[in-house]
Amino acid sequence: MQGDPEVIEFLNEQLTGELTAINQYWLHYRIQDNNGWTKLAKYTRAESIDEMKHADRLTERILFLDALPNYQRLFHVRVGQTVTEMFQADRQVEVEAIDRLKRGIDVMRAKGDVTSARIFEDILEDEEHHIDYLDTQLDLIEQLGEALYLAQQIEQPEG
Repeated sequence: MQGDPEVIEFLNEQLTGELTAINQYWLHYRIQDNNGWTKLAKYTRAESIDEMKHADRLTERILFLDALPNYQRLFHVRVGQTVTEMFQADRQVEVEAIDRLKRGIDVMRAKGDVTSARIFEDILEDEEHHIDYLDTQLDLIEQLGEALYLAQQIEQPEG
């Protein structure tokens, strides 16, 4: 099925965002795990995998529309040095994604591509949950301080 070029561009742009998020979140997961923040690392790893699932859905849709998914480009990967910087960097990725998804939904609906719009709506819901999580974590860090917050993110190995 031949897709609308503007819809395909939005799908590819969101794919770029997802691929960027996968890399950024995976690196943050590895840094967190290396620092011993195992609870936080597990959550961040799961978020990266969720972004992989989004990328897979977008890839499938782009191919269905007889277009080629663009795996060649990435947006800027923002790497935080502290947990606060990581959350802020990840939050920025989500803010940009939410804006892009909302614009894409409007275009897709106007072009009559309800299926692509629904995919974007599903992804939008996930991104809104993630930004809510990040906002909560940033609020906790502000209230508790980073050291006390991180003390809650440590799990002792069983044994």
